[in-house]
Amino acid sequence: MSSRRSRAAVLGKPIAHSLSPVLHRAAYAELGLDGWSYDRFEVNEEQLPAFVGELGAEWAGLSLTMPLKRAIIPLLDEVSETAASVEAVNTVVLTEDGRRLGDNTDIPGMVSALRERGVDKAESAAVLGAGATASSALAALGRICTGPVTAYVRSAARATEMRTWGERLGVDVRTADWSDAREAFAAPLVIATTPAGTTDALVTDVPESVGTLFDVLYEPWPTPLASAWAARGGTVVGGLDLLVHQAVLQVEQMTGVPVAPLAAMRAAGERALSER
Repeated sequence: MSSRRSRAAVLGKPIAHSLSPVLHRAAYAELGLDGWSYDRFEVNEEQLPAFVGELGAEWAGLSLTMPLKRAIIPLLDEVSETAASVEAVNTVVLTEDGRRLGDNTDIPGMVSALRERGVDKAESAAVLGAGATASSALAALGRICTGPVTAYVRSAARATEMRTWGERLGVDVRTADWSDAREAFAAPLVIATTPAGTTDALVTDVPESVGTLFDVLYEPWPTPLASAWAARGGTVVGGLDLLVHQAVLQVEQMTGVPVAPLAAMRAAGERALSER
């Protein structure tokens, strides 16, 4: 690690809600990195080039949320295969020689969050939604799912988009209309990537026997779907699990430490959410 490179931040718009500062600062405290700081900046796509261009030698890295995950790509010197596969960068590491390296920790973060709950593979899966997070979910499923993935979407355009992503990522993607979303619950692994409230109407359709639900939301938590799933005895993985696991990888890349403090970061995130 270099003491000169000791500053990082999360960028996006809106950004005030981001838990990233809480997680990264908890890691710095646990690791004894007293000189390190992590802030948040509200930056839109038009402001991004100027912001990145003015970063000094003290900067070690950036976390990026929407709408910047694709806008950052032309500003980078190198993009990892993982990030390129979904055309989305959520992590930028700034090297001592001035290079900007882009990566996506959401995808391995999803895989790690599932493995933490004992889900190493799935014979098939279902994805609820077709937004930006859904493409990351497909990429993650490409690493652990041995069979087809059914995406439940609201339009023919979204269906085409998900099948295109599947072809690109090497995942056998099939699509179904959102009106049949209840059928997703028969899959051994269900990943819900929709905004808050979207799956609430499906709660009464949760069957008696369920597998694993990965609901990427973390606020409000638990979601009605997650609560109903847990009540049936199913395994539930939440958005905070994803947020922490992807942040662990960011801390390791930005600071150079071999292992970031997962437990301390999760505890800090849970405290912050409980205080909101």
